[in-house]
Amino acid sequence: MNIKKLFLYMGAILTLSLVTMCVTTVNDNAGKEETVICRGQEAHTSGPMVKVGQQAPNFQATNAEMKEVSLSSFKGKRVILNIFPSLDTPTCALSVRQFNARASELENTVVLCLSMDLPFAQSRFCSVEGLNNVVPLSLFRNHDFLQGYGIQLADGPLRGLMARAVIVIDENGKVCYTQLVSNISNEPDYDAALQAANAL
Repeated sequence: MNIKKLFLYMGAILTLSLVTMCVTTVNDNAGKEETVICRGQEAHTSGPMVKVGQQAPNFQATNAEMKEVSLSSFKGKRVILNIFPSLDTPTCALSVRQFNARASELENTVVLCLSMDLPFAQSRFCSVEGLNNVVPLSLFRNHDFLQGYGIQLADGPLRGLMARAVIVIDENGKVCYTQLVSNISNEPDYDAALQAANAL
């Protein structure tokens, strides 16, 4: 009987600890989110975006073969993260086409196109469009990116999807350029991102 009470007591303490941890995590990000315009409405991201000068948090995403690919596997290369809500929107599709067309100009650089689209949809889009200079990766089951980069939309019409952003990372994994597009309907600044990558 005493053992049962002990286990119940320990279980209650563990549950209380987990709840406290979750509340603390939410409170830590409170007030640190970024604001963007999404379909004419103000929306907020899940947390602060990574900053220039900091080490890019490692993350995993899923490729067309349903295999996990990590950022660390591109160490030694310059990496451009093209982040967007969905390929099923004109601006997102255009950004992938633009980076694909201009990625061939870059030496030792890989462009990762990240969204919540399923890997099958990403692969089909790139195949139909003949896009071979970018790497489409899905975030549909990988939460480390969501937590580490703070770019998921926390509210608004596209809540749960990614905001539109570009991040450039150098060969040593350090963030050297960021842009969170203030209006999700607008394209990112391709020239600024490519110049940042070329300057490395």
